[in-house]
Amino acid sequence: MNQEAPIIVGLDIGTTKIAAIAGRKNEYGKLEILGFGKATSFGVQHGMVLNIDQTIKAIRQALENCYASNPNLEINEVYVGIAGHHIKSLQTRGDIVRNDTDAEISQKDIDQLINDQYKTVIPASDQIIDVIPQQYIVDSLQNITYPIGMSGVKVGANFHIITGDKNAIRNINRSVEKSGLKIRDLVLQPLASAAAVMCDMDFEAGVAIVDIGGGTTDLAVFYEGILKHTAVIPYGGENITNDIKNGLGVLKTQAEQMKVQFGYALADEAKSNAYITIPGLRGQSPKEISVKNLAHIIQARMSEILDFVVYHLKQIGMDNKMLNGGIILTGGGSQLKHLIQLTEYTTGASARIGFPNEHLASGHIDELTKPMYATCVGLILKGYNDFENDRKALEENYVKINTSYLAKEQAAQSVIPQDDWIEEAAPSSQEIQDRKAKERNASLKNFLDKMKTKIIDMFTEEEDAKL
Repeated sequence: MNQEAPIIVGLDIGTTKIAAIAGRKNEYGKLEILGFGKATSFGVQHGMVLNIDQTIKAIRQALENCYASNPNLEINEVYVGIAGHHIKSLQTRGDIVRNDTDAEISQKDIDQLINDQYKTVIPASDQIIDVIPQQYIVDSLQNITYPIGMSGVKVGANFHIITGDKNAIRNINRSVEKSGLKIRDLVLQPLASAAAVMCDMDFEAGVAIVDIGGGTTDLAVFYEGILKHTAVIPYGGENITNDIKNGLGVLKTQAEQMKVQFGYALADEAKSNAYITIPGLRGQSPKEISVKNLAHIIQARMSEILDFVVYHLKQIGMDNKMLNGGIILTGGGSQLKHLIQLTEYTTGASARIGFPNEHLASGHIDELTKPMYATCVGLILKGYNDFENDRKALEENYVKINTSYLAKEQAAQSVIPQDDWIEEAAPSSQEIQDRKAKERNASLKNFLDKMKTKIIDMFTEEEDAKL
């Protein structure tokens, strides 16, 4: 195991359960699970904390169970998933004009672009949870996925902004902080689930993640590596349970048990002559429930949820032909029998169950591969993504600082002060003798040349006198 990697904890505060999972990446990049604990959730409805005291008790119970699985754990910070009816999203566009156009586009420019989006005008009762870049624009170049290192004057981007109700977010923060923990980041649940069940090919092919939780169904649509859309559908597994309870006149616990053990999402697959016998209350006679009737109730609610999925896909112009990766069903509600067939029939796209074992190392307990833990595993992966980005930024800054320092050192060494000029070494005795010999020879040659000239001139004068 890679001891240098940090231990990151994901906390999933759901309508039916609260789960805490601690993990660390090994040297192969796979997630080693170091601790796991869960507890029944009582203070949350439709993804929103409505009873802080009960939520705190459930969080503490989940943490105690996590510590029981590994007494050596120390949990102080957590990544927390967020969902609920109050979650909304919008698309924006931002641009900056760079002053130093000779320099390459850096992470600092991208950070400025993102930080500017936090000033986007939204309703006073909401706050921005996350700003996610989609595509970048550098001058006239469009559809750029990674602009760092390029040159350009104007840098822009399209953004997907996720917002939520301030009070709902505040209740989550209070519940976690009063449990003795610090929130490192709030992450939209479908994005966390997507990280756990998808691979790189899924992001590129085009997929829709449908996370069917207890209180809500969360939707995230990806196409060509870009997050195209997110939505929270206000129905989940709890609604199906309540429909069974009211429609068949049974207790909620009985309705939940029948849904899990005998429920079908497609009524045509249920046997007409199959019945479930449940005990009567206070001496009343046992009640027989038709499996076919149970399946009709489940199918009616699941069809409604899937109709919402189709509606959102049409809103963004994503039909089934563009979803080459199909629909990935995850969350606790995805375990209903024949849900894949109902999904394909309703949406016209291929469907499969997304299990959170895409990034898990071997040796973990089998329960963690269930779709209901996709959000929690995805929160750990989100934490590691932040950690690796921070480390990369630190390394880049370190390289820049060192490069600048070395450049200054070289520049300083290239200019030598006059006081530091190196004088020529004194000549040796042999060099002095050789130099004097050369000077004597040159003087003798000069003397002989002058004598020769005088003799020639003398004979020339005598010849001229005879004439």
